[in-house]
Amino acid sequence: MALMLVIVMAPLVQAVSALKMKAGPLEASEASMAAPPTKGLNKGISIVDLVLRVISVFGTLGSAVAMGTTDETLPFFTPFTSFRAEYNDLPSFTFFVVANSVVCGYLALSLPLSIYHIARSKATVSRVILIFFDTAMLALLTAGASAATAIVYLAHKGNASANWFAVCQQFNDFCERISGALIGSFGGIVLFILLILMSAISLSRHR
Repeated sequence: MALMLVIVMAPLVQAVSALKMKAGPLEASEASMAAPPTKGLNKGISIVDLVLRVISVFGTLGSAVAMGTTDETLPFFTPFTSFRAEYNDLPSFTFFVVANSVVCGYLALSLPLSIYHIARSKATVSRVILIFFDTAMLALLTAGASAATAIVYLAHKGNASANWFAVCQQFNDFCERISGALIGSFGGIVLFILLILMSAISLSRHR
């Protein structure tokens, strides 16, 4: 009886072994086919990251230059007083220029690391470092843009309760420049959010 059982089970054992041998190469080939799309996606994210950083460099640089070169002198004056508006008359505008300049410098320095991620799409430590500094720069840029926006709003609208009149009624060119300077800064904020999200997505796909 035992001999007959062995004879019957032998073909089944051989069949199972053959199936396992076939399944091994198949799983390996499936894994190799699944790997390239992940690598390709991470490389694509790195390329977009580089493009967004270059755009952000020009946006923050434009905002800093536009605000830092803003001044206007009214055509009328008295023997003792001239009416002139400059960005450094207000600390909020000075902070705005400093914040955008710092962020612009950081973005320029981060470009080589972004290029490195295109070649090394599986890098993780450098991406974590970028996320950390990107978040810090996002906070700095948001603070500078928010402070400047509050002053720009008062310059346009004034505040009757505090007896602050709208200076833009007299300094038209000055107000146009400071308002335009905010565009690049807020654009940089949006791009920083996208950069952080893309880095997080790329890190999550490494697990």
